[in-house]
Amino acid sequence: MTEYKLNITGMTCASCSSRIEKVLNRMDGVKEATVNLAIEQAHVNVSNDQLSVGDLITKIEKAGFGATEIRDDTFEPEEKPDNREKGILIFCLLLTIPLVAPMVLMPFGITWHLNGYVQLLLATPVQLVAVYRFYGSAWAALKGLTGNMDLLVSLGTTAAFGLSLYELFAPSGNHQALYFEAAAAVTSLILLGKWLENRAKHGVTQAIRALMHLRPETARKQEGDTEKTVSIRDIRLGDLIIVKPGENIPVDGKIIKGHSELDESMLTGESMPVTKSINDEVTGGAINGSGLLVIETTAIGQETVLSKIIEMIQGAQASKAPVQKLADRIAAIFVPIVCVIALFTLVGWLIYGVSIDIAIINAVTVLVIACPCALGLATPTAIMAGTGVGARHGILIKDAQSLELAHKIDTVIFDKTGTLTEGKPELIDQSGDFLFIAASLQQGSEHPLAKAFITNTKLSEVYDFQATTGQGISGQIDNVVYRLGNRKHMQNALAPFENQAQKWEERGHTVVWLENDESVLGIFAIGDKIKASAKQAIATLKEKGITPVLLSGDNKKTAQSVAQQVGIETVIAEVLPADKADQVNQLKAKGATVAMVGDGVNDAPALAAADVSFAMGTGSDVAIHSAGITLMRADPALVAQAIDISNATYNKIRQNLFWAFFYNVVALPAAALGLLNPVIAGGAMALSSVSVVTNSLLLKRWKP
Repeated sequence: MTEYKLNITGMTCASCSSRIEKVLNRMDGVKEATVNLAIEQAHVNVSNDQLSVGDLITKIEKAGFGATEIRDDTFEPEEKPDNREKGILIFCLLLTIPLVAPMVLMPFGITWHLNGYVQLLLATPVQLVAVYRFYGSAWAALKGLTGNMDLLVSLGTTAAFGLSLYELFAPSGNHQALYFEAAAAVTSLILLGKWLENRAKHGVTQAIRALMHLRPETARKQEGDTEKTVSIRDIRLGDLIIVKPGENIPVDGKIIKGHSELDESMLTGESMPVTKSINDEVTGGAINGSGLLVIETTAIGQETVLSKIIEMIQGAQASKAPVQKLADRIAAIFVPIVCVIALFTLVGWLIYGVSIDIAIINAVTVLVIACPCALGLATPTAIMAGTGVGARHGILIKDAQSLELAHKIDTVIFDKTGTLTEGKPELIDQSGDFLFIAASLQQGSEHPLAKAFITNTKLSEVYDFQATTGQGISGQIDNVVYRLGNRKHMQNALAPFENQAQKWEERGHTVVWLENDESVLGIFAIGDKIKASAKQAIATLKEKGITPVLLSGDNKKTAQSVAQQVGIETVIAEVLPADKADQVNQLKAKGATVAMVGDGVNDAPALAAADVSFAMGTGSDVAIHSAGITLMRADPALVAQAIDISNATYNKIRQNLFWAFFYNVVALPAAALGLLNPVIAGGAMALSSVSVVTNSLLLKRWKP
């Protein structure tokens, strides 16, 4: 499967994005294509090796739009202001103001009329702008047997302008029934609305641009005793980079000289500086404090944490939430329905007995007040704002579905080690003097508890090493076979150490047993501190009516001790990694909306099975890849915050969709009944899109 990312130009409303999706999804070899109107991008998954990105671009161009491939996953949205479009807008507004002035002054008792030929002189340049701005897209839509916003505007402004020309030049024409101001005002107001909308969308994408700006273009590379400034693209793994106070860290790496405090708030949401010294890892994009650092590069390009964060956010913003499907289906048939309503309006008024010009203007009002844009922008702008505010607080949301579903969560399952505890196990106590044997066996183990046995002494070589998932390890040292693990892994009688083991477990320690073929030799108590925020995090979830559950492979007494300390009543212990997903599915089968929080490789199946999954950013890459939401700080309190963001985002989506539907449901009948004029309709259409984007922008005010 290959994923192509494309920038799309020429889209004006949800009908356009829906049309491009249909065109792409009909191509042989395209697995799935999604088009996001708000960021004007398409993501296309292709399963056919014969289908190139050029084929996709050609297909899009034939549909009447432009497309270019995004080669760099960290593509930066265009920030430069479009002065040409701004100039055209100002030009149109200056010509339109005199045309609408008589209508504005009328309520104040001031009667003033422009000569018809002066109106024509003012309105014609604006109409030519409409031809340039709307007709091409409208014609492309017609050729594709579909419709879009530009088609509605083109029909409306052309009808108003054409009717005015007829009344001005026809021998029987009525010079008092000119609607040049309507044609010009609709064009100017829609251009104004699009300009305001683009400015608002620029605000929505602010979070991702801020992350991109963290990445410097150059770095100071140490070469022997000299220092050389080079492009960031020329940095290679192992290069030594000098970072002066106040500068951004340009690469991921390890400090080999110096110490300082780093501001990682843009990456993790942690407001306090983090102290770093020799051998500590640093992340590109963090801001160096007062110290001079020399860093050995460990990751570059798309492998850096910052690049992965940006890619994850872009992926979420480009994805579609399930709730958007309804809006997409309506947008696909919206324009034809509006055209039919306009036709019925024209015929209905003529049958009613009004003049042809009144009937046409009422039909024009129907055309220009309909707004498929608001429907298309309602969901993606809220998703973009929600993912952006989450990223600023250390919560990375991988897809729109996770963001939408998170507000429904009623059960949160926590893994124990590294999630509720620090994930830094320490050897607390031991019965029997066999630490050397245990440490030697642990040399080949990747289990988190293995860290507790690390010693600085030279260890024995282990032969026939084997790991039994969820139980322990075994190996041969000096021709003796040893087994190290939990009770299930032991083959000899446990009685000599059982009482001591139970005492340690009741204190929340994990007990590790060691035996050879003859007997159990000793036991070890491994302690892991509970995170300072864990208890409050659980209390916050309970306040929201969410049930916390502890799911652990550890023995029941140890798990219950940890659960009791943080306030969790439901404990599922002694679960093998392979069975964790089954436990998630059992809760889902009871009707619960389940979230899983974990950080290890053994949590990946359970994370994948959950409705919404949270991975600690300090955990394994497998867990992060399996999760829909990554918490950049290993802080369980972020789970409740992510649910809050989901609630806020989903509320914005509902508000946006309500107003988009309500606007069209109310505005179209009002226009058809002659209660509005085209100028008011054009303004209302422009404001509807702006209001949706502006409402989404309010999410930026969210705080934990």
